[in-house]
Amino acid sequence: MTDTKTPHFRTIKSFVKRTGRMGMRQQHALAEYAKLYQIPYIPEQTCFESYYKTAQALVIEIGFGMGDSLVTMAKNASDINFLGIEVHEPGVGNILDDIHEQKLTNLRIIQHDAVDVFKYMIANNSLAGVQIFFPDPWHKKRHHKRRLINAEFIELLTTKLIPQGFIHFASDWQEYADEVLELLFANAELYNPHAGFAPRPQNRPFTKFENRGQRLAHGIWDIIVYKRQM
Repeated sequence: MTDTKTPHFRTIKSFVKRTGRMGMRQQHALAEYAKLYQIPYIPEQTCFESYYKTAQALVIEIGFGMGDSLVTMAKNASDINFLGIEVHEPGVGNILDDIHEQKLTNLRIIQHDAVDVFKYMIANNSLAGVQIFFPDPWHKKRHHKRRLINAEFIELLTTKLIPQGFIHFASDWQEYADEVLELLFANAELYNPHAGFAPRPQNRPFTKFENRGQRLAHGIWDIIVYKRQM
């Protein structure tokens, strides 16, 4: 059953679904492994524990790209279940192949719009954390309305977190990072133990976006906030 108290969301998408080039490996993974490791989108609250070998804390990553860093995190933290959300098929095919090859029982994916997944599938007070690493900054001012992070979406994410659950955002675009930091500060249900940007955490693997940012002499900004105890 759906949550009638969930905020109404705009219909503007925060992504453009690009087809991209699909290699044979990715095509094979989509055809053979999706039924094994992909959770189907349904507009109903879902029991995610049934999709994992072990019932344990669940962390969701929104927009995992090709999935390399999420796979590394899942390998390094076997005591956490990870769920990746992505819309682009090349990345979905890539991570499905990695999950199968590396026999990861604590990593599953959904190929759908993250807003819908959070709005309809995820129970309130159920997530240990949400990760959003290097989302599209939509740097042109006329495109700012497409940015994933806004006050409404933060409110939605927060309702899904358990007390002390975290939101971890990272960007190589300072103007966007400043905006997100201000939005997170504005939510009274969240607190920031760093009183600003966080030191780069060791458990976040380097991504191609981070490496690109360093080549272009961009800074990297991490923000980690937690849901207050009620």
